[in-house]
Amino acid sequence: MPYLWFKAFHIIGVVVWFAGLFYLVRLFIYHVEASEEAEPAQAILKKQYGIMEKRLLNIITTPGMIVTVVCAVGLLVTEPALLKQGWLHAKLGFVALLLGYHYYCTRLLKQLELGTCRWSSQQLRGLNEAPTVLLVVIVLLAVFKNGFPTNATVWVIFGLVVAMVATIQLYARKRRLDKEKQLTSASEPSA
Repeated sequence: MPYLWFKAFHIIGVVVWFAGLFYLVRLFIYHVEASEEAEPAQAILKKQYGIMEKRLLNIITTPGMIVTVVCAVGLLVTEPALLKQGWLHAKLGFVALLLGYHYYCTRLLKQLELGTCRWSSQQLRGLNEAPTVLLVVIVLLAVFKNGFPTNATVWVIFGLVVAMVATIQLYARKRRLDKEKQLTSASEPSA
């Protein structure tokens, strides 16, 4: 019975953690784009995004990560035989990358707070796709375990994920170009 409790709260923690990670970097994008606004809007937006980022990280994202990790340890304590399975080693490797991503997001938050962040909104959009890829790989490993499929279905799913990422990037580029065009036409003198 403890195994099932740990498993249930592990899944809940994963959902909360990923929700926070997805939204956190989206807030970073808006924070960076606020620099394009005129004062006083720029200062107001940056202050508001900073508050939202801190609350999201400290109240949702980091606690979700802690619940995920604690319950994962609980799962391994109740079922130590899992540690002998290769799929789990691979999954833990991807989770380590995710922990690194989480830590890097905390650094970006501090840089945004200090006004030293060098990332553009376009680069942050690309960074925002990393947890999606990690989520797909981690879930597939957890579901298929040692029978991880390497057939055409996997490649189709991989292709869909890549297409989704590319579509999001192209849409963001289109929005940026449309905004630049709008700013250019607004600054041209009317005849």
